[in-house]
Amino acid sequence: MRRIWQLLIALFLVAVSSYSIAQEVEKRGKDADKPGEEAESSELTIARVLRASVTHANRMMFAMAMAMPEDKYGFAPTNGEFKGVRNFGQQIKHVAAANFVYAAAILGEKPPVDVGENEDGPAALKTKAETIQYMKHSFAYVQKAVATVSEKNVITPFKNPFGDGQATRLSMVMFIVGHCDDHYGQLDQYLRMNGLETPAGRR
Repeated sequence: MRRIWQLLIALFLVAVSSYSIAQEVEKRGKDADKPGEEAESSELTIARVLRASVTHANRMMFAMAMAMPEDKYGFAPTNGEFKGVRNFGQQIKHVAAANFVYAAAILGEKPPVDVGENEDGPAALKTKAETIQYMKHSFAYVQKAVATVSEKNVITPFKNPFGDGQATRLSMVMFIVGHCDDHYGQLDQYLRMNGLETPAGRR
């Protein structure tokens, strides 16, 4: 039953990523018409599907990070039940730090950078530019990890980096994408509370 559930999740990822992959393959095909260029194989692989999902999450988070002015990176809601929540910049750093932890688990190594306590990111990062660069680095590292995922190892169990039990490479990538979606929703509200248009609102 567990294996069937994991395979169903994989099929879901294939479905939600197929449009992005199709666009990428079409573009590669057109580029191949140019002299000296070859078309990339259109073969659908686990790594390509996961890469498309991570690329989409990266684009969403980057757009959100850019939308908030630097003088508002320290903003956190105060009305209602918001005691102790991370401010905008801390939210971005947390997403990036978690990316490093998840990707390191896929690669079977320690995170290559400081992820802070509770995946809060380095305390020394203060500016918008520093925070965004840290996030960019994290997504590049995630893509490095995703490139190692194959049909043979996608559901091979290994130690869960966040506690007891085991995890798989598929579950780690799902957590990365889901975690980004979670914090995207929070950051969307932070922007709206400051009277700013959200990236999703521009479409």
